[in-house]
Order: sequence, then C-alpha cells, then structure tokens
Amino acid sequence: MITSAPIGDWTWEVTMGGRALRPVHAAKYALAVWDVLAVHQLADPVGRVSLSVRAAGDVRDVRVRADGLRLEPEPLSSATALGQALAEADSLDGDFVVEVRIDCPGYWLESGVKHRAEKLFVIQVDIWKGSLLTVTLETYSDAWLTMDTRDREQLGVYTENAPRLAAALAGIAKVLGTDQTPGDPNRYATPTATGFEDPRAEGPAYDDSWGTFEVADRSERLRSKIPASENEYEEITDHPVRYFTVRRGEQTMGYVWASVGEEAAGYEPRTAAGEEAFDVGAAWLLRLRDAHGRGLSALAALSWVAQNPLQPEMGQIVEGVPQEVDSLDVLEERSARY
Repeated sequence: MITSAPIGDWTWEVTMGGRALRPVHAAKYALAVWDVLAVHQLADPVGRVSLSVRAAGDVRDVRVRADGLRLEPEPLSSATALGQALAEADSLDGDFVVEVRIDCPGYWLESGVKHRAEKLFVIQVDIWKGSLLTVTLETYSDAWLTMDTRDREQLGVYTENAPRLAAALAGIAKVLGTDQTPGDPNRYATPTATGFEDPRAEGPAYDDSWGTFEVADRSERLRSKIPASENEYEEITDHPVRYFTVRRGEQTMGYVWASVGEEAAGYEPRTAAGEEAFDVGAAWLLRLRDAHGRGLSALAALSWVAQNPLQPEMGQIVEGVPQEVDSLDVLEERSARY
C-alpha cells in the first residue's frame, strides 16, 4: 500500500568540522542520498525538489522559497531552476534555517513486477544556523514490511524489497560517514537501522492502520484544496459503487465514483501518482459539487461528469461505461495499492 503519511523514517546528523554550511551544501547532501537510492531503483527520474531559507530568529521570515522544481540533469548547474534558487540563497548574509526536500519516484516489486510510485521516498536535508546538518529519509510504501498496513502477511513482497532498503540505508550511512537513527514507532510500523521490525512478533500497533487512518487523511487532504460547502454528496457508503477511471496521459490519477444505493459520490486519488492525484481529484470533486447543485442524483452525477469532462490537464475518463465494485473499500484499496 502507498500512503500519504510516512510509513517510517531515518535520520543522520552530519558534523562538518567547524566549516560554515551554506544552502548549496544541503542540496549536495540531498543529491548524494538520491544517488544511493537510484542505485537500487528506489529513486528514479523525474523527482521534484523544494528549497526554503528562513531567518533563524523568526521562521515566518521566508527569504527564499521555491517549490516543486523539476530535478533536472546536472541539478546544481546555474542553468537549472534549482541552481538559480541556490545562488539566490547563497548570496544572503546572516543566520538561517535551510531546508531542501526531494520527492523521489521509485519502484517496488511484487512477483517480479515493478510498480512505480511517484513519492516512494522523500529526502529532507536541514541546516540550522550554518552549523548543524541533518538528513532525513522517509518512505511512503509498506513493501518493506512482512505484513502490509491492512494486517495481511506479504512475505514475498518483503523478500523482494526489504534487502533493497537495507542496502540503501547502509549505502547512505557510508556516504554520510555516520550511522542512521531510526525514527519513532508510528501508527504503521517501527523503523530499525536496517528497515522495520517484524509486526508479526507483537502484532501491529493498530488493526488495519491503513483503513483507520489513511482513508481519513486522504479525504482531509482533498477537501483542503477546495472551499468548504454544504452542497455535497455523502462521501461514504455501505453499498456497491460504480466508477470511472481518470487518466492523464499514460498515468492513472484516480477514480470518480457514485453509490448504487445511496446519495453518495466522490473521488479516490491514486496515491502512487503523488500530489498531482490530489490536485486532479479536487477538480473532480468540484464537478460533482456542480452536479449536486443541479439537483442530480449521485448516479446521474457520475454520468454527467463523464459526459462533461474537465480540461485535459485535469485528466480524462477512460471507460465508455462505468465499472462496478462491491464496496467503496475495494475501490479505496485499489487506488492505494498500485
């Protein structure tokens, strides 16, 4: 399962022997970690990188901010957007908090088949007042666990993927010259120096942690992208649902759906597509809101949004007729697994 909150994380503290740290150092260390992940196909083009530089005395005082920059070839070159943002940041004088964050697309394996997630890992490098550098690695997949986040044993998936993660963690420690500190146990799993603890030993922290937390988190993230309104269909149902697949280019972004037996309708983002799946989903929720305002039933709204598509950049309906599954839970899981 691919999640929108981290499954686990690891941190390295790097000492620089008294050398003053500049924003470009944060980028260099982030890219060094990227290179280690890439060796194991845990990071793959094209990633997205963000940079922020804030005053140390007031973190609300943002001096440089660049979000969602494409990680181009030779990313530190003065010809790239990242290189230009770093040049601006390095020209500043004073004490700052610097953050470089990279979303890493990558592949996890199942029965020898590679599945791509647009945010398999996130690398974050922070510099505090030019003297302390920390590297944090987060993962957003449960492929490294003996049980998935719905409490099902997945020893085959674990065997194919966990050694890749362990090798990457060891490689990063070697490059950085210091050992990793595993993050705290969370609602999904307990990180270790080489991966994760086996949840079969003491059982997971929560039953069906994905269903308990992720569904609500995804809904909140989607809703945060559109204005609040009471002009809505219900977003949960116990009945079967019909759905259309939303695709942009060659990539599935999610599923717009309606309940067969209740006035419920919504959109399930395909988590593996990354943040863009949520941006696309917000637009489809607004279309459903338009249909609700026209007085259409949920099923009629599903047909209406298919017959009145959005702009191409928001994705297009794939099927000519809606598909049907036994429950919304089935569709939610499909949207999060591949």
